[in-house]
Amino acid sequence: MYTMDHNPKTLRRRPIRAFVLVTTKPGTSEEIVRSRRIKGVKLANSVLGRYDAVVVIEAESLDELKKIIYEVVEQQPNVIRTETLISLQP
Repeated sequence: MYTMDHNPKTLRRRPIRAFVLVTTKPGTSEEIVRSRRIKGVKLANSVLGRYDAVVVIEAESLDELKKIIYEVVEQQPNVIRTETLISLQP
């Protein structure tokens, strides 16, 4: 006989992973890279190409993800544009 726990508080869910592509004012992408210190940020790198930085974030909920993105990106005065990609893979 098997039983299943349906209580959402005790079930372990996988985190939501997002890739935030960031365009900054020239020479300012290092400000985004410093966001590595923020809880939930798994990776933050300057890159060459269409975007200036890529930030990988993991969060337990969409609300938490939104808060982290706001803290990492939207409070930065040198951010021009972002594009957020939500991963379909766990």
